[in-house]
Amino acid sequence: MEKLYRNHGPWEFEISNIANLPDHTNLHELQTIGELGQNSSSRTEELRTIQLPFCVVNEEVAQKYWASVTDSLSQPIRSSQELQAAIKSYNKRVKEFTALHHFLQVLGQSEQEIFFTDLLPKIIKLALRLPELIPTDIPILSIGSCKSLSISQLQVSSLLANAFLCTFWSARACPDINFDKLFNSHDRPKREKCVLEKIKSLCHYFERVTYKEPVSVITFERRHFANEELPQWHNLNNTLNQREIHITSDGLIESNSDGFLQVDFANKNVGGGVLAYGCVQEEIRFIICPELIVSRLFTEQLGSTEALIITGVERFSDYSGYGDTYTWTGDYQDTTPLDAYGRRRTSIVAIDAIRFTKPSEQYKPTNMLRELNKAYAGFYTVLKQPPPVATGNWGCGAYKGDPKLKSLLQIMACGVCNRDIVYFTFNDDQLAKEILEMINFIVQNAITIGQLWKYLCRFSDTKLKPSRLYTFLQYIHEYSEEDFHNFTDKHLENRISKNVQRSTLKSDEVVDEDCSILFMNLFQN
Repeated sequence: MEKLYRNHGPWEFEISNIANLPDHTNLHELQTIGELGQNSSSRTEELRTIQLPFCVVNEEVAQKYWASVTDSLSQPIRSSQELQAAIKSYNKRVKEFTALHHFLQVLGQSEQEIFFTDLLPKIIKLALRLPELIPTDIPILSIGSCKSLSISQLQVSSLLANAFLCTFWSARACPDINFDKLFNSHDRPKREKCVLEKIKSLCHYFERVTYKEPVSVITFERRHFANEELPQWHNLNNTLNQREIHITSDGLIESNSDGFLQVDFANKNVGGGVLAYGCVQEEIRFIICPELIVSRLFTEQLGSTEALIITGVERFSDYSGYGDTYTWTGDYQDTTPLDAYGRRRTSIVAIDAIRFTKPSEQYKPTNMLRELNKAYAGFYTVLKQPPPVATGNWGCGAYKGDPKLKSLLQIMACGVCNRDIVYFTFNDDQLAKEILEMINFIVQNAITIGQLWKYLCRFSDTKLKPSRLYTFLQYIHEYSEEDFHNFTDKHLENRISKNVQRSTLKSDEVVDEDCSILFMNLFQN
């Protein structure tokens, strides 16, 4: 890891310059309605915005709706049933708050009293400050565009308070942000505990921001690449020899990569199931850093060559477990320093992988190319000394991706983007060993990214098992270009299988997965 810092401290890497961001809006600097159109750098298309609860549809309707919100939330609320009734009075689409009811029952009488007499009134007060804090619509980071938005932590907290109270009208272009689905997530017994822990984590966030107003800034940047702007992977002569590549089974992206570009294994609708039952890598990151949730308000679904980069979010909670076992374990004090723009020097990139119903389809060139281009969109930089990428088994859980393939694709993208990388295998020692052996082979043989891409495409034409991917890549590189094109799929499969059978130890145990022993036997002849 020390090599990845290249004699720098963790906070000395370059970070994006707001002044250079595309079509950028400084929302935290806006003072009056009407400034939005003048603040962005270019307006070649009609500006699309998310209307806030106090300015929906038209002025007359907005005044009536916001008055209804204000009146309903100003009444005494002494139970979760009364809170639900207050919210249903202005948002009739919400369902029963079964999970929230259960959460408050579990808290016990004294903690319930604190919630209703102290925390909830503070959340309501924060939510009703929205017209003062954001007196204009928010621009949508729309599909097919390069746009960015900077917003203060205080503004974000007010938006999230409104989401907690379900005041937002449905925005078809963007994912839902109201908390009603989370409050209703009580039908899956295995997820009952983690849903309660997620609500607890969010309540802790509101305790923090209502006790002391946050003062920093957060930037959300949507990055889009047209097809002609993407690399021609088969022609690339870049090698990985100049890159620092660290493979480790220890640590977590959010805890052990200070100053790096940290990858969010995203859903194409950012945040995925954070406001429902979801509780894996992306959802957990959004829960311990709730300011990420606000991106759902103004970020349209990510396209195949798009990424969302978030700079400046704060972490508020610590946790243990994963999925069903997620548990809020207490407060987290984020000591990340600020940059010149008042943003924490934490950068997160949301890139969504393909969800495969048939895992074998991920080796098709079109699918591998899509994942390469997606990683490139997320890792691309114009910085001369960019921070390394911190990533791991992207799209390898419910999406059924192969970590052996996904690690190579992400490392290839880092090679093109001139970034170092740390790859976390999340306690899988064997996987870390196999990836490291493969990378060492690629580096020692100075295999170019273009060559590696061709080898991967060739593997997709064989009928070899996915577990033979690394074996195949090492095997095929030993042959001349002419042999490479003349081999038939059957020949390759038979030749590898034949040599695997010959590979024996004293115990006659077949060592199919040990490439170092396998290839000694493969090339003796």
